[in-house]
Amino acid sequence: MKKKILLVDDEPDILELIGYNLRQEGYDVFTANNGKEGIDMARSVHPDLIILDVMMPEMDGMEVCNIIRSDAKLADTTVAFLTARGEDYSQVAGFDAGGDDYITKPVKPKVLVSRVKALLRRSVPNQAPLPQERSGVAIDHDRFTVLQNGKELTLPKKEFELLNLLWSEPGKVFTREAILTHVWGNDVVVGDRTIDVHIRKLRSKLGDELFTTVKGVGYKFGS
Repeated sequence: MKKKILLVDDEPDILELIGYNLRQEGYDVFTANNGKEGIDMARSVHPDLIILDVMMPEMDGMEVCNIIRSDAKLADTTVAFLTARGEDYSQVAGFDAGGDDYITKPVKPKVLVSRVKALLRRSVPNQAPLPQERSGVAIDHDRFTVLQNGKELTLPKKEFELLNLLWSEPGKVFTREAILTHVWGNDVVVGDRTIDVHIRKLRSKLGDELFTTVKGVGYKFGS
């Protein structure tokens, strides 16, 4: 089955150029000219990947991403922000909004295709059978949901993958390098601040006591 990619950008030339190169690689490509149209299209086609321009009139990419992340049916959709060099934006704000990566334009077609392939081949790490519940938290890998004290939570993809990694071995300290490799992969360069942002969001949703910071090393699930 072909992977579906949604491009959201207010510049027709960008949509045409990126769309052409991705279709040449065999992807099903859908396009939207603004944020509202992008949200409607995402809910209609359920894409595997959304490439989302940050700077758009009326509704910018950050706002669009926040709305997409609030939709449980789009929880497993990967979102990559598309930004022009020199634009005044914050990567931390983008990750706070639920973004998974950044692509800087102008981007060479081969580089773009490589980044897209890297984003689409990421998946939740394979796990051996695990106890259903740990510290009051259970992970349903088939439904991509988290259960805590009978309450079901749907997390953005990267938050889910990070929780899944730490939860897989309670008490084990995962170094920052290991977390970056397992959750973001070797094909994407992100900073340590990215991990901190996602840990902070997990703490706010599941409870601060479930995550322990090992200063200068990394994080673990449990005390």
